[in-house]
Amino acid sequence: MTATIRRAPDGAGVLLGEAPPSPAGPIPEDDPSLPLPPAATLPRSVQALRFSIRQVPFLFGVRRQLGETFALRLPRPLRYGDDRTNFVTHPDHVRSLFANPELALSAVNESPMRPLVGPDTVLTALGARHMRQRRLLLPSFHGEAVARYAQMIADVAEREIDSWPIGRPLALATSTQAIALDVIMAGIFGIQKRPVPGTPEHGLRRDVLLILRLSATAAGQLAELTLIGQQRPIGVVRLLFERLDRHLYAVIAAARRRVDAEGPERRTDLLSLLLAARDEDGQTMTDRELRNELLTLVLAGHETTANSIAWTFERLLRTPHAYDRLREEIRSDSDDAPAYLEATIHETMRNRPVIPITSRRVRVPWQLGQFSVPAGSAVMVPISLLHHREDLYPDPFSFRPERFLDVRPGSYTWTAFGGGIRRCVGATLAMAEQRIVVRAITRRTDLRAADPRPEHLIQRNVTMIPSKGARVIVTARRGAARA
Repeated sequence: MTATIRRAPDGAGVLLGEAPPSPAGPIPEDDPSLPLPPAATLPRSVQALRFSIRQVPFLFGVRRQLGETFALRLPRPLRYGDDRTNFVTHPDHVRSLFANPELALSAVNESPMRPLVGPDTVLTALGARHMRQRRLLLPSFHGEAVARYAQMIADVAEREIDSWPIGRPLALATSTQAIALDVIMAGIFGIQKRPVPGTPEHGLRRDVLLILRLSATAAGQLAELTLIGQQRPIGVVRLLFERLDRHLYAVIAAARRRVDAEGPERRTDLLSLLLAARDEDGQTMTDRELRNELLTLVLAGHETTANSIAWTFERLLRTPHAYDRLREEIRSDSDDAPAYLEATIHETMRNRPVIPITSRRVRVPWQLGQFSVPAGSAVMVPISLLHHREDLYPDPFSFRPERFLDVRPGSYTWTAFGGGIRRCVGATLAMAEQRIVVRAITRRTDLRAADPRPEHLIQRNVTMIPSKGARVIVTARRGAARA
């Protein structure tokens, strides 16, 4: 089937396309006419090294060699269960996995987050437990709740922008991480200002910051590997989280007392809203459940949003026409500004998805185009490869926000937030934070890249970040944005 294309109204060229159809989904039994996907032939140790250190370039190379569906043979602890880890990059294959959650389970048991946050959070639970936790959390992330956080996010961003030096290199990722952490502390815990030393709130913020910083080091990445397959943290990781837990439980207890005394309607922070949430049986969340869900949101939500914002400007500064247009639209308060801002964020998350992979484990034999895999197989969706299919996104390595003008990202062609019932529960808040922060930076500053050469992807924990932290130079700063 010839790909259907969509052209920009101004004749700027092809924006989006469609991949030829490819049959995929559960099949009654193993079909001998459908072979296994071809597997990389490099030694397992070499595959493991390349997958661990240069994952995205390695997977692009394997796809060029073997095609859109392939397998790796990874040694433990990197492989996901059986001997073969399968990879799919066709949207029909992605749809088959996302649309069949009962038969294609999330491979959360292998997540290094599981021993840190437990098996029953919205990130790590399966089946009915996952849906219960999702229903409890979703009201805190709907549009009205997120709208209440908007001014807080803007205030945090303004304070950080005011601190930026003029004329000297600045690692934008460090600043966006500071913004994201303060947003988390205010939005999730209700801590609006830097807490006083000696308080549980101060200890919580200090320990969260310490853990996030350590996770970026080589020792932290090695410690993460030791968590795979564990039921609870071990070694120095256990000691760090025991210390954090003392402060976190104290903050939860204080919040519970406030809610009991004042009522939940007077509070807008996520913790207070969760304290009042009830499931279908009228049950509230226990302190342990609250701890696990809050920690999940902190660990999963901090680095992803921060680095997505950093990537936005890393890409914009290497694409002058896009940067100039965004500045013009925002500074003139053009009617088109919101649409171009949204398109810029969507294109960043297509071009540089921070989370590189989402995974499923199929419970029955599964067809993947001309191939099939047996029951119990791990099937992974490398998001960068899906987002760089030329039939979906012509000229895929170029940064072109106009692709998404008047076009919503497809559920199975743009998967930066995952998909199906496992789609990120905080996606609405993450998008709101990106809109507000990117708008504030664009309105208030003129930036140039500290080095005109693009920054490479490097792997940190489960995220892909700019190799130099998105280094920029602020050449001018304007007054605070209008309210």
